[in-house]
Amino acid sequence: MTARPARLADLAWPQIADRAARTLLAVPMGATEQHGPHLPFTVDTEIAAVLCDRLASARSDVVVAPPLAYGSSGEHAGFPGTLSIGQRATELVLVELVRSADAFAGVVVVSGHGGNAEPLARALARLRYEGRRVLGWSPSGPADDSHAGRTETSAMLALRPRAVRAEAMAAGNTRPLGDIAAALRESGVRAVSPGGVLGDPTGASAEQGHRLLDTWTERLVAATNAWHAQADPQ
Repeated sequence: MTARPARLADLAWPQIADRAARTLLAVPMGATEQHGPHLPFTVDTEIAAVLCDRLASARSDVVVAPPLAYGSSGEHAGFPGTLSIGQRATELVLVELVRSADAFAGVVVVSGHGGNAEPLARALARLRYEGRRVLGWSPSGPADDSHAGRTETSAMLALRPRAVRAEAMAAGNTRPLGDIAAALRESGVRAVSPGGVLGDPTGASAEQGHRLLDTWTERLVAATNAWHAQADPQ
């Protein structure tokens, strides 16, 4: 995929007016939260943004919105620098944002943060009930490597290697997410991983990151193609 992605950040309204009704709006949805001692706060947003760009490169009928850089990150509140707007606000922002995009043929929300899953699901249900065409999609990873581990570290080594502090990499809690979910909901990430890592970033590489991004892109494009081909919202 070599086509330059179309972004609202690069356009003026007359450039989108005539094509909006035939265009899908891709919205990168991330978070501003700790990602261990070795990764920046913006990991989820950066991954979501590049996946939306790749979708727009693969489909000429997609334009990318500026990213939503804040989401529901209360489970990371024990770490300074984490900024969260909570589940209710995240849901409301998504609902109002997609409502405002009625000029487009549909909206694809790409969420790079697992903590956004519940408010995203509620927002999608409400929007679909209202008759709007909207798809929610998120990249997946291993259950024992869900936050700041090898998966996200490899992705960042591929995207922005200078932002990765290799000397600070250390294994965190490597138990499957399902095994620690109750403790996370009750006491937050710091209670189960003092360093903020759920997984093991050691052994991460840019090569793995490029493969991951390619796989996620293929899945996102396939999901968008299947959804857009359907007559009714799904």
